[in-house]
Amino acid sequence: MHRTPPAITPAPTVDALVEAVLAGEHGPLPSELVATSVFWIHHGTRLAGGDTTYLNQYVLVRLGDAFGGCAFEAGEIDPVICRDSSGAPLDVLLREAPRPLRIAGLDAYLSSIRPHRVAAEAGDAEPVTLPTGTPEVRATARDAAIAGLLDIEEGAKVGLIGVVNPLVAAIRERGGEPLPCDFNLRTTQWGDPVTDDMHEVLERAEAVVATGMTLSNGSFDTILERCRSRGVPLVVYAQTGSAVARAFLGAGVTALSAEPFPFSQFSAEETVLYRYRAVSGA
Repeated sequence: MHRTPPAITPAPTVDALVEAVLAGEHGPLPSELVATSVFWIHHGTRLAGGDTTYLNQYVLVRLGDAFGGCAFEAGEIDPVICRDSSGAPLDVLLREAPRPLRIAGLDAYLSSIRPHRVAAEAGDAEPVTLPTGTPEVRATARDAAIAGLLDIEEGAKVGLIGVVNPLVAAIRERGGEPLPCDFNLRTTQWGDPVTDDMHEVLERAEAVVATGMTLSNGSFDTILERCRSRGVPLVVYAQTGSAVARAFLGAGVTALSAEPFPFSQFSAEETVLYRYRAVSGA
């Protein structure tokens, strides 16, 4: 059984977690730390056999030997933020920066005080090696690892907040019926309708799989509260804020696929993601 990482007390909301970090409750005071560098990546991907081009923007923070990342919507922040924020005190970023940069800074902080590899060495996370190969091979392996965190009965309705086609397929292979929700897609590769009404999906779902992007757009707290109140398992798959989402294990998040930077799509070689469970079988 994997255990909740002991370094972090489960947080009720993202803002509460930020305040606890600023107060030094989880480690060094952020006012004593400096964001070594702030940078961003903008890339597009179209997997073979699909008709969807995924366009992703990430802002990233390096804090000493750790990185934190957060995806954001086009136009939400400007590249000049990299010049203005590199070398800034971390507490300034956590208090004053646009939300994606705050999440990236928080992720870097939590990653620095307990890297995922250290959690794995302690037996609190399961490392999963993604194979060398094409984007299609690696995406399929990644999304099978995510879907493997679901413990569902055949035909269970699985809300998917943030749609990628290989994950839709992986949920079906686990016996689930995907309820896809995304702000930017209207159909899946197979023609399934994709709603932009998260609340409708959260009411119907018997389990929920949500992307870390929900930390960036501010919907994470709502998803967390609704799943907690309904007693619905919540699996988070996170490139965005993988260490931030980890802080909510046992407080609404039942399982997590954490993929720290550099993310799998930026390499054709073997890379590692980390799977956490709040309780056995979550």
